[in-house]
Amino acid sequence: MVNHVVLFKMNDYNPEEKKRLTLELKNMLVGLKEKIKEVRHLEVGIHVEPVAKSYDLALISHFDTIESLDLYRNHPAHLKVVEFIAKVTRSRAAVDYEF
Repeated sequence: MVNHVVLFKMNDYNPEEKKRLTLELKNMLVGLKEKIKEVRHLEVGIHVEPVAKSYDLALISHFDTIESLDLYRNHPAHLKVVEFIAKVTRSRAAVDYEF
């Protein structure tokens, strides 16, 4: 199995807009579980301290193989979310590892 972990830092928004866009991103990511059969597990969490200097949102997802992760990465539904991510985030960190 491959664990795919991604952290996102939102752009600078006023608190209400940041909360709205972070929740929108969370919902888009959660929706990928139903659209992409290669996803074995998917969870998304919003940081409990919205003004912290750390990342704002975390994605944890599991795949059977690196190849299935690649299919996820190139799936049209995922690419649509990636477009939104590019608009609303300023940084991203990711790690993929086998477990």
